[in-house]
Amino acid sequence: MSVLIEVEGLGKTFADSSLSLSPKRPPVRAVDDVSFSVMRGETLAVVGESGCGKSTLGRLLLNLIPPTEGRVVFDGVDITRLPKGEMRRMRQRMQMVFQDPFGSLSPRRSVSNTIAEPLVSFGLVRSRTERRERVAELLAQVGLPSAFMDRKPRQFSGGQRQRIGIARAISVDPAFVVADEPVSALDVSIQAQIINLMQDLQESKGFSFLFIAHDLAVVRHIADRVAVMYLGRIVELGTKAQVYGAPHHPYTEALLSSAPQPDPDRRSDRIILSGDVPSPTRIPSGCPFRTRCPIAQPICTEERPPLAEASAGHSVACHFAEAFPITRRRSAA
Repeated sequence: MSVLIEVEGLGKTFADSSLSLSPKRPPVRAVDDVSFSVMRGETLAVVGESGCGKSTLGRLLLNLIPPTEGRVVFDGVDITRLPKGEMRRMRQRMQMVFQDPFGSLSPRRSVSNTIAEPLVSFGLVRSRTERRERVAELLAQVGLPSAFMDRKPRQFSGGQRQRIGIARAISVDPAFVVADEPVSALDVSIQAQIINLMQDLQESKGFSFLFIAHDLAVVRHIADRVAVMYLGRIVELGTKAQVYGAPHHPYTEALLSSAPQPDPDRRSDRIILSGDVPSPTRIPSGCPFRTRCPIAQPICTEERPPLAEASAGHSVACHFAEAFPITRRRSAA
């Protein structure tokens, strides 16, 4: 597979722009020196605790918010420096599925108008008849009857609304889709339907996915590769089998141990990390994870470990990824 997106040294700091008389808050370092690639047709999942920067990263990749530093190269074009007009044309090739199926659809617009909006915006349909035919086709692709196209979002369940959101995202045949926790607001039975739908669409249309999630079971089912984030940085990146079967970072191991076991009789070996997640306004010196790490050493306070390759295709940001191997290995994914 060839590279579709190359991310180099990407960072985002949110400064307090409030005009109020209250004291200014310190800047928030949401994404910090992130580099990776997304291959054509693959699903790269990004996991981590709430507030680690996953959603901000997804928006940076679509250039919905400007980065503080670094760049995103999409199919050979640095989109972080594109003029607005050129960026607008590029958006046909990159779309997003939002987390909230209730808030992401306008309550005043019909399903037909919602799905057809990108088609009209990019000039892909020329008449009302062509527009309705295309909307009916897209509804069929996401498992909804064409008779629904004149209804409003309030007439649908959460799972149906998310199908409508997916239909809107794929309507312009994008090459890249960011799915920001697309099933977290849905019931478990509906989650499986949406995940299977997304996989089927990806297989038939060939687009790449950045799949943002905190549910490790869902990620294990859908991902090709997995990136683990902590305090705005990627601390481990590898194939699904590498990350789930042989984690090299202590945070990854703790995160995997917290996943619920489907078998109630199976003994849980959950790792409880000490302390709280540091504030992104006061990130610790050296390794950001050192304040909670069970194997931290003095060097961890002084030097920030780079994301370096531990084995072929498997990168880890830990000074002791090899000297202190994780003893509990999990079965390959």
